[in-house]
Amino acid sequence: MRLLFVKLKHIGDALLLTPTIAATKAAYPQAEIWVVVRRGTEGILAGCPYIDQLLTTSAPEAHRRERFAWLNDLRLLRRLRQQRFDFAFEFTQGDRGRLMVGLSGARVRCASDGVYHVPVFWRPWFHRLSKYDWSAAHQVEATFRLVDEWLPLGVAQPPPLVFDPSRTEPCELGLPLSDFAVLHPGTRWQRKRWPVERWVEVGRALLATLQHIVISVGPGEEEVRLGEQIAAELGPQAICTRGKLSWAQLAGLLGRARLFVGVDTAAMHLAAACQCPTVALFGASVAQHWRPWAAPHRLVGEQVKPGHTAPSEAMENVSVAQVLAAVAELRSIPAAAR
Repeated sequence: MRLLFVKLKHIGDALLLTPTIAATKAAYPQAEIWVVVRRGTEGILAGCPYIDQLLTTSAPEAHRRERFAWLNDLRLLRRLRQQRFDFAFEFTQGDRGRLMVGLSGARVRCASDGVYHVPVFWRPWFHRLSKYDWSAAHQVEATFRLVDEWLPLGVAQPPPLVFDPSRTEPCELGLPLSDFAVLHPGTRWQRKRWPVERWVEVGRALLATLQHIVISVGPGEEEVRLGEQIAAELGPQAICTRGKLSWAQLAGLLGRARLFVGVDTAAMHLAAACQCPTVALFGASVAQHWRPWAAPHRLVGEQVKPGHTAPSEAMENVSVAQVLAAVAELRSIPAAAR
């Protein structure tokens, strides 16, 4: 059996697909699983051993910047059609994902119609539309239920996120790290940001019981400056990754860390995949959809209800005391009980 999964969203969204991939491979071990994601997100799937073919489509900005980016998508569509998939699943809930699945030539083409309804134009392109209402569910569950409805997976709940420890890579940060926490303050989303002085205060509190702090940031110049500023404030026991780590290297780091403290980003989901105890700062996004999945964690911040918009001051309302209380609570639980 040959299966196609298409999810053309952000980096964290790609990782949230891995529980469904793992469950599918467990239920159908002989199945060949092809996955298509947006270019630039594929690196975070390097730790998923259940993907047989990982392909990328042009990122939306490439279509605006590169004159012939659409030719790459045409080549990809041609390759997909040659595979004669048995099932194809569209998880993007957007026109580009529908185009990929609709033109894939798969024998059975499936999409979700439970929250974001499939427009009339696209309906004839799909054989099965799921009515599962995932508006109050985690995004992992939304993906899992779509497959399980048409291709029974044999388990009641999705398994954890996947980044196989054997696929992590070492990194050299210049400190002999053995007893450390990872802070991830950076995000390109302004509404998710937390004041820099509060990150420094949290870091200082953690250094009272840990030897080192690693400040994890993405490669963007603004994030790198933020990470370096926090590291400088914390002193020689802190070091910034400066956005130079691959996802496999960051996974290796998180697999050894005592704790992860960060905002709602792909790095937070990677911490969950590595089963790193996580304190996640939520105030601007719906935790019910995006909280760390199937991993030890605590949430800090006002919980935005599905369908509602967070107040502009939501992250400002998250206090250092709340974060440190969550850290203390999580660290007080024996590892075996988490």
